Amino acid sequence: MTDGEVVLGDPSVVVDDLHVTYRILGTRRKAVEAAPQGRMRKLVGRSLGSTGGVTEIHAVRGVSFVARHGESIGIVGTNGSGKSTTLQALAGLIQPSQGSVYVAGIPSLLGVSAVLVRKLTGARNIMIGGLALGLTKDEVEERFDEIVEFADIGDFVHLPMTTYSAGMAARLRFAISTAAVPDVLMIDEALATGDAAFRERSRQRVDEIRRQAGTVFVVSHSLASIKAMCTRAIWIDKGLVRMDGPAEDVTAAYHEHTRARSGPAKG
Repeated sequence: MTDGEVVLGDPSVVVDDLHVTYRILGTRRKAVEAAPQGRMRKLVGRSLGSTGGVTEIHAVRGVSFVARHGESIGIVGTNGSGKSTTLQALAGLIQPSQGSVYVAGIPSLLGVSAVLVRKLTGARNIMIGGLALGLTKDEVEERFDEIVEFADIGDFVHLPMTTYSAGMAARLRFAISTAAVPDVLMIDEALATGDAAFRERSRQRVDEIRRQAGTVFVVSHSLASIKAMCTRAIWIDKGLVRMDGPAEDVTAAYHEHTRARSGPAKG
């Protein structure tokens, strides 16, 4: 099986009947305290007693799919549809309430975001992030100029990240995250603040990762980014997979759906 110039390999990610349920404590109790006296309050109070004051939100409701080495997959859906929650479950940041997630290798949710320290300079964060990816100190130093050039932050690399704009910080995170080829890279809206030139550099970097048998997931509201960077797309709606197929087909269907509901979609 081929996908453009990339030969797809064995499965890298298997998601089998994934469910994620959040349990929120105390929300119903507040609602009861604010409710008026009388019959309605008694009814709500009985409901509260049966749940112990716990509200459950079923964010993901049985998502299943298989991704392969060398594949780039976009995940689309409206806010609250469960797409970012699915990504966090793939990265191991959220425990499934039901079902299973199998990942061949080490998943990386935009690489090193969790270890970057905003009070430190970009240069220090490049070193910290590179080491977190498993590079040696010498390897980070060898790639330093390339990372700075890719992120297009210039002399800001010597200033604390607290001085960076959102776009500069996003570009630097992406540049560090892809300094080493991850087994599975997951990008959640990292490209939203980039200009056309940065999006093109990002697309080329994603293609490079795919050629080296990596798997890339991209969550974005920008259908143009999904079509440019991904060969396949998964549309998640209300926690369920509504469509899974070629990126061009899925984004077109999603665009028509959102346009019919609330006007033109981005992209």
